[in-house]
Amino acid sequence: MKNVLIIGSTGQIGSELTMELRKRYPNGQIVAGYIPGAEPRGELAESGPSSIVDITNEQQIAETVSRYNIDTIYNLAALLSAVAEAKPQLAWKIGIGGLFNVLEVAREMKCAVFTPSSIGAFGEDAPKNKTPQDTVRNPHTMYGVTKVTGELLSDYYFKRFGVDTRSVRFPGLISYVTPPGGGTTDYAVEIFYAAVKKERFICPIAAGTFMDMMYMPDGLEAAIQIMEADPSRLKHRNAFNITAMSFDPEIIFNQIRKYVPDFEMEYQVDPLRQTIAESWPNSLDDTCARDEWGWNPKYNLEAMVKDMLKQLDEKEMVNQST
Repeated sequence: MKNVLIIGSTGQIGSELTMELRKRYPNGQIVAGYIPGAEPRGELAESGPSSIVDITNEQQIAETVSRYNIDTIYNLAALLSAVAEAKPQLAWKIGIGGLFNVLEVAREMKCAVFTPSSIGAFGEDAPKNKTPQDTVRNPHTMYGVTKVTGELLSDYYFKRFGVDTRSVRFPGLISYVTPPGGGTTDYAVEIFYAAVKKERFICPIAAGTFMDMMYMPDGLEAAIQIMEADPSRLKHRNAFNITAMSFDPEIIFNQIRKYVPDFEMEYQVDPLRQTIAESWPNSLDDTCARDEWGWNPKYNLEAMVKDMLKQLDEKEMVNQST
């Protein structure tokens, strides 16, 4: 990678991935693609080039790729799980129509493409615990349908046209930089904000509901590492299971209480999010990612909770002083 376009650069993953790539590739062009109304701000805007890139506009993508001589595209434009259920037509238009545009540009202009998949690609018929890399994928949500379709379409473009497509199946991503934006696993971010603000947390996911999670620094590392991996070692491409930890609301609540003893939580289960969560795996088997490109997360639950609370405490202090 040298010149990279991040489509969806102001979203949860994109805002942090863009900055990380600019640190790692200081001599390259790391272009923050955005849509009007979601412009880059602050350091994201000031630290490198940006360009309006609507994923539904193939010509706009092609013009940006040509202007900056892009060799790698990170396609991060998507609706998150709960939002996608409310807007299924838009979820398909962005997730699949947009991906088709990206792949066509990549085919014509010889770019590599990263398009994230998700634990949502699996459905109720997949094994719940240590879900294998290769197993049945029959999700019952529009979010999951777009993820499975995206994996298949990306594989097709690799096998049919030689486009260098690669992907990982992200678990829930936990970050202190960007607020949650409508994902089923977002309770695992929201709970930290409540703890730092000394508020009672209203949990929308029932006790005993396990889902795979990952701290954002590990998520960024996975997104970069897979694109840097030796292609001759990749038996799978779209998409690799990756994981770092699995927990239910009670486990993370009790871990936070070690540092915030007065923290309180009550349950008000959101039927939509709960239904989605119950259809997803409890945990993934990421052996293939470890074997084929050396995947190895750095943060476990304890390390993640400690750092999240530290970082959000510092942000809260800054907010109170301004």
